Amino acid sequence: MHPAWDEHCDLFLAHAAAEKGLATASLDAARHDLARLRTWAGDSHGDRSPAALVDADLRAFLVDSAADLVASSRARLLSTLRAFFGFLVAESIIATDPTATILAPRRGRHLPQVLSTEQAVRLVESVAGDRPADLRDRAVLEVLYGCGCRVSELCGLDVTDLDPGEATLLLRGKGRKQRLVPVGEPALAALEAWRLRGRRHCVGKRNVPALFLNQRGGRLTRVTVWSLVKRGASATGLPDAVSPHTLRHSYATHLLEGGADLRAVQELLGHADIASTDIYTHVDRGWLADAWREAHPRARR
Repeated sequence: MHPAWDEHCDLFLAHAAAEKGLATASLDAARHDLARLRTWAGDSHGDRSPAALVDADLRAFLVDSAADLVASSRARLLSTLRAFFGFLVAESIIATDPTATILAPRRGRHLPQVLSTEQAVRLVESVAGDRPADLRDRAVLEVLYGCGCRVSELCGLDVTDLDPGEATLLLRGKGRKQRLVPVGEPALAALEAWRLRGRRHCVGKRNVPALFLNQRGGRLTRVTVWSLVKRGASATGLPDAVSPHTLRHSYATHLLEGGADLRAVQELLGHADIASTDIYTHVDRGWLADAWREAHPRARR
């Protein structure tokens, strides 16, 4: 394997972590994509360095990789290549970007799965009990649906991120961006029950900043949250595909159906681009028709 790969990839990943603020999962994905390219360039294409690859090479690599990747992974792979070679140009390691002439394939618009209000409430209320684990699980579900946070944001919460007096949570999203979101009464009550009656049994005498803990007193993991949602969905007869992100999608859709402004929902979700939020206006056109009938003068009879 050409020795330049280690140096260039390490520099790029360090830059992505420090300057771009990429989350751990995004860095892992980029590392995996570059390892795929590195293997392709080394095994059967002359063991060339990144600087020796041209646009035709990268097109061939993308075609070879497409066979075992879904559309979203193919798009991410191209995005990683663009970021990597763009970095090499910026660092004057290469003169021209070989990805500049590669066009991204058009991707179909994927509509997220959304629960009805009744289904979302049923899922959240599927956990009842006064054991520490029950109090934690109920609070987790309330926050996922009541605050629309990502699983990584929920697991990253510290005790100091909750302000019961102001009824807000401080979330840390992608790129380490922070945002304050309001917490409704059911979620706030569940959080207070967990914090005052459940969490102390898990933390013991240790000084642990995490808001949500496992039974050993460590920070809750995304896998645990995923399993919790799956159990609740199974217990309440909801589809197998329901996941923590389903509650985030439902949060956004129910806000819009209730009359919330799209820009406000963008801020609450922590979307950098409103195009990411716009997808929720396509989930259920019924509320748009109702809004039109109520607001447009030519809709009234």
